[in-house]
Amino acid sequence: MLPQQLFNALVLGSVYALFSMGFTLTFGVLRVINEDRVAPGEGFGTHGHTDMEIISYVLAGQLAHRDSMGTGSVIVPGDVQRMSAGTGVRHSEMNASIKDPVHFLQIWIQPAVLGIPPSYEQKHFPPAELRGKLRLIVASDGSEGAVTLHQDVRLYAGRFDAAEEATLSLAESRRGYVHVACGTISVNETRIEAGDALKFTGPQILRFHGGMNAELLVFDLPG
Repeated sequence: MLPQQLFNALVLGSVYALFSMGFTLTFGVLRVINEDRVAPGEGFGTHGHTDMEIISYVLAGQLAHRDSMGTGSVIVPGDVQRMSAGTGVRHSEMNASIKDPVHFLQIWIQPAVLGIPPSYEQKHFPPAELRGKLRLIVASDGSEGAVTLHQDVRLYAGRFDAAEEATLSLAESRRGYVHVACGTISVNETRIEAGDALKFTGPQILRFHGGMNAELLVFDLPG
């Protein structure tokens, strides 16, 4: 893996393989994916954001959230948190444990409309709902019980081992972004591992197979 903020890209036809620990990527409306590992009792003190959709996805441990809207919560694996910064919000993110680290992904997506009121949403998705499939966890219309988002994005999560596999049809004028959070998996004919990512352009069908303790996020983005 390359250090934070650095990455290499392998051009594979319409596929680009990225290797990173977190970076500003600006792939359409997808602006940032940061992979954070925070020591017990440490974290990110109060700071502000405007006009950004911010999604937190915990892989291990407990993440304590506090914000200027009065929201306070502890996010654990299986939880998906969305904070719309809108006209402005201040928040902090701290490791809720005094003995165990927390490992999480934070995703920034550009909203479709600027200047909206700040808002917050959090839902839990049990492991069985991700097992061997792509579970819709974030969508603009909140379909299938997903967390809502102020952008035309569909975000899926899945966990794959051995013979488990799934497909996703990427429509024309759409973009796909696959981020592997844990383990290894093949996407079509490309093998990737934790921290790696692939970019796609539609139309095409993405096949996820050959997972080994794999957990991944798949973004269906506007072109």
